[in-house]
Amino acid sequence: MCRLLRALLAGPVEPPLPAALPRRGAGVSAELWRPTSGCGPTCLPGSAGPTVSPARRAGRLLAVVGMLLVGAGLAVVLPVLPVPDRRVALAGWARGTLRALGVRLAVHGRLPRRRALLVANHVSWLDVLAVLAVAPARMLAKREVRGWPVLGALAAVAGTVFVDRARPRDLPATVGRVAGALRAGQAVAVFPEGTTWCGAGSGCRPARGFRPAMFQAAVDAGAPVVPLRLGYRYAGDPTTLAAFLGEETLWRSVRRVLAAPDLAVSVAVAGALHPAAGSDRRVLARAAESAIHLTPPPRATAVRSAGAEHAGLRLASLHRAGLLHDGIQAEGPGAASPAPGRRYVGDSLRS
Repeated sequence: MCRLLRALLAGPVEPPLPAALPRRGAGVSAELWRPTSGCGPTCLPGSAGPTVSPARRAGRLLAVVGMLLVGAGLAVVLPVLPVPDRRVALAGWARGTLRALGVRLAVHGRLPRRRALLVANHVSWLDVLAVLAVAPARMLAKREVRGWPVLGALAAVAGTVFVDRARPRDLPATVGRVAGALRAGQAVAVFPEGTTWCGAGSGCRPARGFRPAMFQAAVDAGAPVVPLRLGYRYAGDPTTLAAFLGEETLWRSVRRVLAAPDLAVSVAVAGALHPAAGSDRRVLARAAESAIHLTPPPRATAVRSAGAEHAGLRLASLHRAGLLHDGIQAEGPGAASPAPGRRYVGDSLRS
């Protein structure tokens, strides 16, 4: 959402924030620092579907502008509020902005009440709003966000951890700041794929998957990693309508969302992963990614049965995939009694 005001004022924006530990060599470092997906224009739905009336679109846009003005007020008020009240205010603002856009929000599973590294797949600029609306988390964002009108100030006072993409050598310091926030009992939310993709097929996923950098913060702080699967539905069916891809401008994506008559975003919470001291961040990243992609999108009905129905399947799939490791334990049904000497990774939704 931090791009929305900039889009309204200036048009095209830069690609979404990537995250990865730097490696030696400028070429390799640049490749890791700016991941890409396999998505293209064909991943987006056609324009033949139903849309709301122009008057309703205009009303939604005015409501969004109103929420941006509310955000400007929050940027002034938040510094004087206690930290818990800041989180409540931000969650309310995010929910209000989703409503202004005409997007319904559903949460499936139990979110952590204390410190955790929240990791989610990345589909859209709406993802940030969805996570903020349901979890009292600090966000990870690129340094440029700090200078954006209104929303940059709001992000700063909300405790956003900024990363300078032009200085890969500074990334370990950013990991240290995230670890410090976790040690202080706070939740931090990141999108470790580093770029958006449609979410419709494995061939479109970012080639290197989840970047492991921020998982090191969870290992260092001894904090749980909570995978979140974000999914979008249009008229009850899975959709790529909300995806923000490639060279598309944010304004065009916003217009598509404003025109949708029945768009919903779901946040499905998978079982927490608990890394032991010295755990491999790459293994932890793979486990979290698998937990997200093996978590089926919740159906419009029988949401509460989804976790129990698929728990054994996901656990068995992770086992077959070689994601069974010492030093990382998962919460949730089916993971409560690991075999002696082994700990299972990944598990089901918790309802």
